[in-house]
Amino acid sequence: MTPQNRRKSGTHGAGVGMPLQIRHAKKEELAAVADLVVRTKRLNAEFDPLFAVVADAKSRAEKYVQATFEGSGRLLIVAVEGTKVLGFMRAEIRERTFYEPHTEGFISDFYILPEHRRKALGNEMLEQASSELKKMGAEIIVADVPSQNEIANRFYAKRGFRALTSLFGKAP
Repeated sequence: MTPQNRRKSGTHGAGVGMPLQIRHAKKEELAAVADLVVRTKRLNAEFDPLFAVVADAKSRAEKYVQATFEGSGRLLIVAVEGTKVLGFMRAEIRERTFYEPHTEGFISDFYILPEHRRKALGNEMLEQASSELKKMGAEIIVADVPSQNEIANRFYAKRGFRALTSLFGKAP
């Protein structure tokens, strides 16, 4: 059984008899993925007020997702059960001009609906994304998460990631 469909819907309940799949997003899923992008940005705001979400976040998210479909070196995977998008991960290949390893797979956004967390779905999505990013040339995988998001920090640390940089912010 492939990692894309190794679990059946009995573990998730979104669609009776429908296999859970982790795969590349389809353009017709743009609106559902954009909704999840906004949800992840709102979650970031819960951790730190400097991540306050703009009023037109939905339209910006739709453009952001659309741009991901249009660019090369970008990856957008979804976890779906039937037609329901349960989670998404967006990543891209970036150059590390001054460092070795020289090419990174940069995970910019990752969100799973709360009712589908803590069921190994995040592991499976991260494994598939890492594999695909490696095929795209990534020599290191990095993820961008708010420093106050202890849940995400623990998730990545538990999987062998460690902090590489610190970004400090202050409202003027």
